[in-house]
Amino acid sequence: MRHLIGVVLAIVMVGALFFAGAWGYVRLAALTVPPSALPDGGGSLISDHRMIASLAAVAGTGLLAGILIAAPRISPLAAGLPGLLLLGWTVLYVVSGRHAVQLIPLKSHPYGAGFEAMLFHGILGAAGLAMIIPLFLPSRWRARSTAGPGVPEDSEYDSGLAEITGSQAPTESFSHPEQADQAGTTGPYQYGQALSSGLPRRLPT
Repeated sequence: MRHLIGVVLAIVMVGALFFAGAWGYVRLAALTVPPSALPDGGGSLISDHRMIASLAAVAGTGLLAGILIAAPRISPLAAGLPGLLLLGWTVLYVVSGRHAVQLIPLKSHPYGAGFEAMLFHGILGAAGLAMIIPLFLPSRWRARSTAGPGVPEDSEYDSGLAEITGSQAPTESFSHPEQADQAGTTGPYQYGQALSSGLPRRLPT
């Protein structure tokens, strides 16, 4: 179930990268033309809503990727599958740039144009290398116990406790020590009652 949720998160990550990250990136690139020019002439960007929205889209995509990479309880597939996709796309671009560009959907929209720009600038390859790191960590493939380190699971602990208490519990219950003495029971119960009452009791031989 944990890895199935990881696959769903991987699909969400790919969608966020294509629609939010690519959209924000192409808008940021358009606002800095030529590349050496500063947005708004180097002034404050707080009043530029286009720049703020683009930065928020790119930053949100990076934050989601960082959570999927770093969170130990999330399946490594959540970040690993998108990372493999980005690396594969980058390798295809190096081998055959035309085929890599043809596979990009919605190239006439800002989403596809931004994805293409990130592919050309090597951003997809760098992001893919970072996102596949959880796949090589054995601890990320093992489910973590909610009981904490060094604490046995509840079912095993309860069964072991039941065996211990069951072996020490008397076979019969008596309201008075004299009844236990007359019935011939032996064990810590009779001996402790004899000591507490201050009366001599016959100890088992």
